[in-house]
Amino acid sequence: MRIANHHVPPITPFLLVLEFFIALLSVYLAALLRFDNADYVSQLQKNNFLVTSIFFAVSITFSLSAFGMYGMSYHKSLTNTYLRLMVSLFFSFILMISIFYMLPELFLGRGLLVMVMVITALLIFLDRVIVFKSSDMGLLKSRIAFLGSGELASECRKLALNHISYNKYRLIGFIPVDGEDIKVPGDEILQRKENLSSFLLRHQVAELVVSVVNKRGCQFPLQELLDCKLNGIKVIDATAFFEREACQINVGSIHPGWLIFSDGFNQSFLRSFIKRAFDLIACIIIFALAVPTMLIAAALIFLEDQGPVMYKQERVGLNGKLYSVLKFRSMRMDAEVKGAPQWATSHDPRVTKVGRILRMLRIDELPQVMNVFKGEMSFVGPRPERPYFVDQLCKELPYFNIRHSIKPGITGMAQVRYGYAATREDVIQKLQYDLYYVKNNSLFLDVLIMIETIQVVMFGKGAR
Repeated sequence: MRIANHHVPPITPFLLVLEFFIALLSVYLAALLRFDNADYVSQLQKNNFLVTSIFFAVSITFSLSAFGMYGMSYHKSLTNTYLRLMVSLFFSFILMISIFYMLPELFLGRGLLVMVMVITALLIFLDRVIVFKSSDMGLLKSRIAFLGSGELASECRKLALNHISYNKYRLIGFIPVDGEDIKVPGDEILQRKENLSSFLLRHQVAELVVSVVNKRGCQFPLQELLDCKLNGIKVIDATAFFEREACQINVGSIHPGWLIFSDGFNQSFLRSFIKRAFDLIACIIIFALAVPTMLIAAALIFLEDQGPVMYKQERVGLNGKLYSVLKFRSMRMDAEVKGAPQWATSHDPRVTKVGRILRMLRIDELPQVMNVFKGEMSFVGPRPERPYFVDQLCKELPYFNIRHSIKPGITGMAQVRYGYAATREDVIQKLQYDLYYVKNNSLFLDVLIMIETIQVVMFGKGAR
């Protein structure tokens, strides 16, 4: 399903709504267990009891979202689920304590709050176990086949078999096309002697993914694909499959015509106005909350080597316009004395001790709030690159310049999903996330990315 152009696995809103009501009902259940009948009725008659319950349910679903419990990699071991759930509940507990401090009339009581947390933890863990077991039994699996057996089909196979999506598939196989090399396992090749639609219906295939790169250089069964669609079989191409399952635009399967005629790439005045308003509100809030952290970071940077606290660096912004990004200095002052700019690498020796911590927690990015106020950046968008790298990448990678059709961001989909880029392959992966964001950007997607950023900061994901 799609919400504001963003592809969302159907199980995500189901789990979110279910666990919102689990948290809401846990407050009432805890009150029922803690108080006798008269006190329980008295509690329910308080006007703020329902309000407190709603605040608690919102804090739970927000915390679960922030720590990746509704993310695309949700299907992991129960141990991983349990650990993330405990961290999420602790974060929610801190949020509720903060709410009680600001709004004391909503206070539940320490004993009752602990009971609510325990009941919520048990019920949410139980519903996750049921979802996992249902998936493992095949109740959530969709029968899928691929037309094509080449390199693109091989990439689609990895995606279909990888648990990065709630949509776990039962892979039926690959239907080869004449004139294409076989790059998938031989035992997954399907041989047919009948019409394509009849063949797929006999195998109960619900969806066919067309994963052929050169549709003109081979015997492409266009009429048979139309018959499949008319017989109720969903037919999509590999680009749409990647977009839906990985939230990426696969650069190996797109062409200028697809970019022109596909939906998305909305750069209307209304969208720009909403995004600018969102940027200003978000930055005011972030700046107000981060001032103490920024002052401490500045002091630590200066104390380590008595060098400048901040630095400016030229980056490529909207429509290729150059601007100076402002960041806390996290590297030695002689980081690039050899001349040419260098990619940041894992355990980069140029990074200072304080800088390593700042990068891990993304504190070095906070001064970019000033770039957002000036209108040079957005809070959410593709990561801005240096002109030296942009010149190289535009020559090597098709469609890289599309990133510059919107403002760069402090955080973005590529940053929260992939981290830093140190190789050409890393750059391609991040470009595919950036293209997805440029195509499908919306306020809804911006909010999701900001929530995912919390997880990145808390766990130091992708830091170098």
